[in-house]
Parts: sequence; C-alpha cells; structure tokens
Amino acid sequence: MKLPFSLFLALKYLKPKRSFISAVTVISMLGVTLGVAVLIIVLSVMTGFDEMWREKILGFNAHISVVQQGGIVRDPDSVLKKINRIEGVTGAAPSLEGLVLIQFDDRVHTPMLRGVDPVYESKISQIPSHMIAGEFAVGGEQVVVGRDLAMRMGASVGDKLIVYSPQSFVSADEIRLPEELTISGIFAVGMWELDVGYVLTSLEMARSLYNVDYGVHSIQVMTDDPFHAPEVAMHIHEALGAGYFPRTWMEMNSQIFAALRVEKNMMFFLLAFIAIVAAFSITNTLITLTVQKTRDIGLLKSLGFGNGGITGIFFWLGFIQGAIGNAMGVGLGFLILKYRNELLNFMSSEFNLELLPPELYQLSQLPSHTTMSDLTIVCGLVLVFCTLSGLVPALHAARMEPVDALRYE
Repeated sequence: MKLPFSLFLALKYLKPKRSFISAVTVISMLGVTLGVAVLIIVLSVMTGFDEMWREKILGFNAHISVVQQGGIVRDPDSVLKKINRIEGVTGAAPSLEGLVLIQFDDRVHTPMLRGVDPVYESKISQIPSHMIAGEFAVGGEQVVVGRDLAMRMGASVGDKLIVYSPQSFVSADEIRLPEELTISGIFAVGMWELDVGYVLTSLEMARSLYNVDYGVHSIQVMTDDPFHAPEVAMHIHEALGAGYFPRTWMEMNSQIFAALRVEKNMMFFLLAFIAIVAAFSITNTLITLTVQKTRDIGLLKSLGFGNGGITGIFFWLGFIQGAIGNAMGVGLGFLILKYRNELLNFMSSEFNLELLPPELYQLSQLPSHTTMSDLTIVCGLVLVFCTLSGLVPALHAARMEPVDALRYE
C-alpha cells in the first residue's frame, strides 16, 4: 500500500542519514512519554480512591435511607413490608441513630449510636461479617464498637461503658440516668470515620436512650445495584406516598464524592501542562528541522508540491511523535502502577515518609483502577497537542518561496 507523500517524507525525516534518529527527537518523545505516564498514574490512583471510598461507605451504610415527615417512622413494620415488595430491593432494616456521650475510665467520647435489629441488619450492612473481636450481639445491654474507637478509649470486649444521651439534659425537672452497656464485639469496616465514630446497640436500648416511645428514625434499604438507587428511591416514594422521603447514598455522601471529583479534575488540569510542555519541545524540534530542510522545501515547492502537502509533513511529524510517546507513556504508566506498592514501601522505608497515614485511610496498599475513558481522554488530548505542535513550523515552511529557499541554501 502506497503511503501519502507527506507521510513518506515525515517518516524519512524521522530517520536522518547520519543517525538512526535524532537525539532531539528522542528527548521530545521522552517528554511526551513522561507526561502521558504521569497523567495515567494520577488519574488511576484517584479513581482507585474514589472506588475505595464508595465500597467502604456502602459496606457500612445502606443504599437508600427512608425517613418520614416529623423525624419518626411511626409504623416501621408496615413500611418494611411495602419496601420489600419493590423490585430491586434486596433488604431493608429499621434504624435509630443519634449522638451520645460515652464515659470510660474518666474519659468522655462522642460517637454516633445506632440502634439496629440484628435480624435485619445483616441484609443491609457488612458490619456483622466484619467483626474482629467478640461477636455481633446487640441484645439487651450489649453494644458493638468500632476498632478505632475501642483503641482510643482503651477498651476491649467485656468492658462496660457509661452511655449518656442528649435527652438526659433536656428537661430541668426530670433526671434521666445513663445506661451501662457491655462491649460484646469490635468491628472494622476499614474507614476511619466509621470505625472511630459509631457504636451499635439494639432498637430497644436506642429508644430508651433517645426517649422514643415507638417507631424508628429511618428505614435503611439495600438494592441489587447501588447505581440504580435513584430509580429504586423513586419507586419507594411512589409506594409509600407523600410524607416519606427516600435519600440515596449518592445524596447523603455527595460532599465527599464531589471533593474527590474536583480533586481528580484539578490534578488532570494541572498535570496536562506537562503534555503541553512536551508539545512545545516537539515544536522546537520541528522548527529546527524546518531550517535544516530549507533546500528540500524549496525543491519540493519548485516541483509543484503544494502548501497543503508541505504543512502535512510537519503535522504528520507531530502526530507520529505523539503516537509513539503515547504508546511508551501508556506502557510506562501501567508498569509503575503494577509495582506502585513496592515503590510506595521503598519510599516509606528509605525516606521515612508516611504517604498513607493509617489513622485516616486504613490502607496497606495504594488503590488504583484505570478506566478506558481516562485512558482515551489522556491519549487523545496528548495526541492533539503533539499534532498541533507542528502548526508553527508548518506555516513557516508553507510561506517559503522556492527562489528564496534555494538562494538561502
């Protein structure tokens, strides 16, 4: 198959007679390679963090939380029956949740206390399967606590906690005594905010603490697909009618996911300048090539080779260098991502850097996930930058007059 003449000359100019390929061209393509690799690595790690947070949040919370106007779901049994009949719902459980004061060894802590039904809880939460000590038992005066909260309190299974609720201080003419609860188990879902900020007990104990005579604060609903939660929430609203307000996990955690999305976009925007700098280096290379090939350009134009063909040579040169840099950058990026944890451990041990504080991330490895959309955007954008880098030298070459070019030579 015959190549276009512009492409043929571009490939020829990439292989000068005196050397296999010019050192300047190699340096330019290495710049593109590094730019592509850095973009892929950063976007993959940011996507990995996003998926990690989503997984951990859904491991503790349900996909949908249904509340009733007034703050109390007055007939939870009826609501549970209606919700369980909706297509896409895999489980539902009642919940009471609020802030409490916990006293242990003369120290006070302020976690959230959630009252749950152990029969339903395993259908909507991974906590029963993430016990690291004791057992998931919340009946009577028992409570399970997060690992980081237990470590902060210095408590273990079997210790007794004094629990105060805010309702104990509401009425001036009524004294509400605190409850003494025994730690039956310790859980760890791997998310610091949850492991340090939550304790679970029975619905009856939570009602006593919050002074709720009947009902629950919300109904927690699990779906077969978390990304279909908005559609299921709409069906729940239609089934329950006015006065009930289902909220999806996306809405309840919109701030953290919005922050991750903004951070990822800003990192992409800032690191894209690496690719732009690499494109400028290609421009410099092509401008130098224009000066070196002045005689050739003059001969081509004197033979009737049009301006479009001349500019095409330099656009092809930019495109080819961008394509090669893309390919090498993708390979380098995947290689670094494959051994990212080994590099992380090396930097931590050699330079004493704590890149992933365990009290925040609870991670032993750096998460990563490369999506095809991120890969396409990075490679496409870099290829456009590199192709357009031939614009200035192409216009300069196209404006040359054959007589002036040959006289210059």
